[in-house]
Amino acid sequence: MTTPTRQRPRRRPDRATRHVQATSAAGATGADAIAELAHHPHRRHNPLLDEWLLVSSERTQRPWQGRHEIPPAAPVLEFDPTCYLCPGNRRANGQTNPAYDDTFVFTNDFAALRPDAPDLRLEQGLLRAEIEAGTCRVLCFSRRHDLTLARMDRPAVHRVVDLWADQTAELGERFQWVQVFENRGEMMGASNPHPHGQIWAGSALPYEADREDRNQLAHLRDHGSRLLLDYAAQEAGGPRIVVENEEWLVVVPFWAAWPYETLLIPKRPTDRLPGLDAGRRDALAAILIDLLGAYDRLFGLSFPYSMGWHQAPFRGRPEDHWQLHAHFFPPLLTANVRKFMVGYELLAETQRDLTAEDAAERLRGALDGGSSRRRARKAAAL
Repeated sequence: MTTPTRQRPRRRPDRATRHVQATSAAGATGADAIAELAHHPHRRHNPLLDEWLLVSSERTQRPWQGRHEIPPAAPVLEFDPTCYLCPGNRRANGQTNPAYDDTFVFTNDFAALRPDAPDLRLEQGLLRAEIEAGTCRVLCFSRRHDLTLARMDRPAVHRVVDLWADQTAELGERFQWVQVFENRGEMMGASNPHPHGQIWAGSALPYEADREDRNQLAHLRDHGSRLLLDYAAQEAGGPRIVVENEEWLVVVPFWAAWPYETLLIPKRPTDRLPGLDAGRRDALAAILIDLLGAYDRLFGLSFPYSMGWHQAPFRGRPEDHWQLHAHFFPPLLTANVRKFMVGYELLAETQRDLTAEDAAERLRGALDGGSSRRRARKAAAL
């Protein structure tokens, strides 16, 4: 009797092997490999946070019978007598705003952090807590109620940049972390349509900041250069660039989580906003207007987003590993459909429905007018 030959089971290739095979299947590394990846669910790595996210671009074709957002009507009044932030008006706590002409700063009437917090800690087994001292301020960008940063002129946006820098320098003398941010629109929780942002400063280094701190430091130790400057150099001339000028670069990061997320990076080593000279502040104002204008034109509405600056902590020592940058996190997938971070995203890892390359192409198409570089991009695509 013949003994049957046992077939050896096929070994499932490990992650490194699958990576090599995917690269080979595309025919080359770089653009060809990324184009091939776009046809399949795949994961991308975020080196700033050292985490992975899932990209499933074909999900944009699924039927949608869920919630449809109704864009709020834009403010039409230059001055609203009922607005808590307009000049000369009374706020909720009874104080009256000055008749300011450009920008205005005040301590948040309902601050999440207070500077007079006592020094108190709790440690009981797995239960740990500590008091966090800090402050929260509201930054009014303009006296006009009906404007947004996208619709302000370049000198006015330059004054906002000066405000961000001045507030950072002042608060950095007392607090380790200074978080400048803006929540734009009702969808992002903005409680008032008047053009404004916030700045929270605290004594501790928050979780996201700590992760960026550790990963930028590790990159400097391993490579002798700043992570985000290396990333900007690698993206130069690539498909994820949205807009750039002589000093600044806007890119949809390879690892973007939100549909039209962007990253704004200075092209020269910079650790904090106060380190920008007048010329670089003016170039920043210009590129902010370009980017936010593209957001608004993408779907023909005032685009909601949360944006914020990540800058080096104030620790009384050199921070040569830190590169100043701003994150823009808009939630819209289409004009009336929001990307919800739920289910798999909450329980496993972030997932996105649109590739970073596709998002960047659509944002480039929404830029007004355009430089010769943008016109060249469009011509090359025909």
